[in-house]
Amino acid sequence: QVQLVQSGGGLVQPGGSLRLSCAGSGRSFRGYDMAWYRQAPGKDREFVAAIKRSGTYYADSVKGRFTISRDNGENTAYLQMNSLKPEDTAIYYCKADGVEAYGEITFWGQGTQVTVSS
Repeated sequence: QVQLVQSGGGLVQPGGSLRLSCAGSGRSFRGYDMAWYRQAPGKDREFVAAIKRSGTYYADSVKGRFTISRDNGENTAYLQMNSLKPEDTAIYYCKADGVEAYGEITFWGQGTQVTVSS
């Protein structure tokens, strides 16, 4: 079974840090574009960061505080989140986009809760 399994969320105080992981299983995600999205209560899911062959991309709200990376050997993507703010509270989802012989394909992780609160 092909899936993305997330870990690393939790409760952190404002100004703190967390690192989210997104581990692929069932196939290699090398060559896939990887991204992180988040969804706060009552809001639409929004883009956070992406890592592609062309580079890394960030939402303005997280630029300079979050860093997306990947380890192809471990088949895992990461989101390092520093200087966290209460408005970063949301469920975070990783996403993998790729092209296979049969067409484009997208996988989503199960989501992980990040709560920033004192």
